[in-house]
Amino acid sequence: MRRALALAVTPGVPLGPNPRVGCVLLDADGTTVAEGFHRGAGTPHAEAAALAEAGDAARGATAVVTLEPCNHTGRTGPCSEALVAAGVRRVVFAQPDTNPVAVGGAARLRDAGVDVVGEQLVDEAAAVNRAWTFAITHGRPFVTWKFATTLDGRSAATDGTSRWVSSRSARLDTHRLRALCDTMLVGTHTVEVDDPELTVRDEVDQPVAIQPLRAVMGLRELPGDRRIFNDRAETVHLRTRDPREALARLHELDRQHVFLEGGPTLARAFLAAGLVDEVVTYVAPMLLGAGSSAVGDLGITTITDALHLHVTDVTVLQGHDGEDTNVRLTMTPLPRRN
Repeated sequence: MRRALALAVTPGVPLGPNPRVGCVLLDADGTTVAEGFHRGAGTPHAEAAALAEAGDAARGATAVVTLEPCNHTGRTGPCSEALVAAGVRRVVFAQPDTNPVAVGGAARLRDAGVDVVGEQLVDEAAAVNRAWTFAITHGRPFVTWKFATTLDGRSAATDGTSRWVSSRSARLDTHRLRALCDTMLVGTHTVEVDDPELTVRDEVDQPVAIQPLRAVMGLRELPGDRRIFNDRAETVHLRTRDPREALARLHELDRQHVFLEGGPTLARAFLAAGLVDEVVTYVAPMLLGAGSSAVGDLGITTITDALHLHVTDVTVLQGHDGEDTNVRLTMTPLPRRN
């Protein structure tokens, strides 16, 4: 199973919208007969790729798969049917497939007389497809809120300048994180004032090949000359102020991981609605004493009502000169206290 998990995360495999899956076929002696992994939407599933490589050697084999074989016909046929047709004797899978359009593969296999063992290394398999698993389970995309701040919690000076709050090393790291998401989300005010392009760029500031969807949330009309409407990536205008409605629309578009990069008003709306699942902040070793806050008024008037977060990672990002330094904190919000 660990080999199948390694296959699932083969470099170059897209993070979505389909789950990443690996498959290993073993003969009766436990020797590997064939391997396969899913290369993205529209390509053969991991089981089909392994079966094609194995040919007649698949008969009587054991298939070890990181996700329960699917039981539906989409761009490709049901993997459960393919395994039965190939004469596979036993199937061992890690993560159950709770996608309503694909569920039922294990039952179909058992009905055909195949020995099925499920839920092996479930946590490891779920981690391979964190956003996909979350979206299937919760019916909405996973939301990461990213912001940069000074030590005293300021995202910009009183004159609105903010360019050097985050260091170059932090900005490069931000583009790396952007590339792990399928949607960039900001509000209409950010588009009007900052005119961001919201693309993923590399170390020489050139756009990379695969770009996330650019989403703008808000009711106001936007000038057509804003950079977010250029041809470097797809853009959608979500004409709502309701975070739940915005996420529902993105879920309909098969989006699974939203990178929230808007200003303090948008951040406040998502936090107040309980729709932030991860917080990534870049803390700069500087003080401003005044200026814009990273988040708008949450209505918290006493320390006992504070929104607490659990720190999952602390990383120091330092440039070559030793001075271009930020600290990246990755956190998950804790449930509000009653």
